[in-house]
Amino acid sequence: MSHSDLLAQVPLFSTLGSDDLERLSPRLQSRRYNRGGLIFHQGDVGTDLYIIREGEVTIRLSTPEGKEVTLALLRQGDAFGELALLDDAPRSTDAVAREETHLLCLPRRELHLFLQERPQVVPVLLAELSRLVRRVTRTVHDASFLDARARLARVLLDLAQHQGQPGTEGVAIASRLTQTELANLAGLTRESTNRWLRFYAREGLLSYEEGRITLLEPDNLRMNAE
Repeated sequence: MSHSDLLAQVPLFSTLGSDDLERLSPRLQSRRYNRGGLIFHQGDVGTDLYIIREGEVTIRLSTPEGKEVTLALLRQGDAFGELALLDDAPRSTDAVAREETHLLCLPRRELHLFLQERPQVVPVLLAELSRLVRRVTRTVHDASFLDARARLARVLLDLAQHQGQPGTEGVAIASRLTQTELANLAGLTRESTNRWLRFYAREGLLSYEEGRITLLEPDNLRMNAE
């Protein structure tokens, strides 16, 4: 079974030609996880890249005391664990299935064999990895220099861009989010997140009901993200 269409959705591979995607597809391995299943743990040796075929995955940090911080919520077509393709360094986060999830796994050794066959695609993959680093840099910048209102607005806009479902009322964010998860994504307290959610709701910029968020005025919300 070819997974080239799914590979084409992954930023790391999206600029590869159809022939290269077809060459890479048979190297993927299928794995399934139940809701709450641990895909990998912070400190594990990383050797594989994962692509979500079905389901949702939480990328988080955790402490021995049981505290958790959500860094990202990923859905179909998203990839994670990219840095494992470069070195043997330990995983820097946990990855957990939010629901029953079907993943496709690309082992580092398989990617290396592919690159030996197709060395001309190496610059393409390096360019995509550099974009990943820039995204991380922007996240650090936002956490360091933006106030709570702007940080929450940026997270909501990023979620809408990444997994938004346009409708008659606005852009609905596909994932059902608790305020704690949203607070973790924005690097805020739950109380601050609740306050600014209510503020944006009063301003008519979004609706928030039972974990479902719809951006009613994305352009106006973007003005709060500066």
